[in-house]
Amino acid sequence: MNHHNLLEHYVKKILAAPVYELAVRTPLQPAPALSQSLGNQILLKREDLQPTFSFKIRGAYNKLVNLSAAQKARGVITASAGNHAQGVALAARELNIEATIVMPSTTPALKVTGVRSRGAEALLQGESFPVALAHALQLAEQTGKTFVSPFDDPDVIAGQGTVAMEILRQHQGPLDAIFVPVGGGGLIAGIAAYVKYLRPEVRIIGVESEHSACLYAALKADERVVLPTVGTFADGVAVAQIGAHCFEVCRVTVDEVLTVTNDELCCAIKNIYDDTRSITEPSGALAVAGIKKYVASTGVVGQTLVAIDSGANINFDSLRHVAERAGLNEVCV
Repeated sequence: MNHHNLLEHYVKKILAAPVYELAVRTPLQPAPALSQSLGNQILLKREDLQPTFSFKIRGAYNKLVNLSAAQKARGVITASAGNHAQGVALAARELNIEATIVMPSTTPALKVTGVRSRGAEALLQGESFPVALAHALQLAEQTGKTFVSPFDDPDVIAGQGTVAMEILRQHQGPLDAIFVPVGGGGLIAGIAAYVKYLRPEVRIIGVESEHSACLYAALKADERVVLPTVGTFADGVAVAQIGAHCFEVCRVTVDEVLTVTNDELCCAIKNIYDDTRSITEPSGALAVAGIKKYVASTGVVGQTLVAIDSGANINFDSLRHVAERAGLNEVCV
């Protein structure tokens, strides 16, 4: 499939995705203090305001609603570091589908509770997402339940792409770049397919944790690579390999990928708090951290830059660490 047809295929799927049966249209709001300090108009796409406090509800619902009656009856199984898990749990409850979710034993407790409180079965297995993923695939094979990928699936990608549909409707004026957090690549693939089809001049910039920069590595090698180790501070993006469907889109649409440190994430969490009085999880603050890095390195001024604020599922007691790191960092303004 050529580039144009590939993107058109996704745009049609995005426009047809019935995500609003469960997801909400989230605000695209200015961040005044950040905008002033960076000399650019910074807009935050508030996906932390979804029913499960993350954008993942979109892709999960779109995937589950599109299953056949037989698949729905057999139930679903998935692996997730936490946000996709809560999305699948809520979507499954809504659609009366039995859901089993395999999560790494390192998953923040509030994400595990978020899954169980929505009626799904949570199995804690393995130290990291790749181990949980392998276990989930094995279980799916044994049980005949449908495996629902957290990112590497056209229906999931299309569900996440509805974020971009909203951004382009909410902001009619000039738009220079959209910064997107990257774990397995479902969100950036959906956003990039939609935006590059309709507004090819808008730059799509991926932002990864330096401890799980699997898209950066894949674009550099021009093929999907498996990272030898993955850090879990930004647990929502702690993925060792970019999704295959995701990479197919990203390699032709993503303009640039930036990586940020844990300290830069702690600073960005503070910046978002100062402007919105809301708290994001580390992976939710990736895009803002990326914008700060981008502006510092390019010196752009007067541009309109969008950050996807992708999630707010952070254990309350982790805030102590975040606040301490932000406080120790003199560049944290």
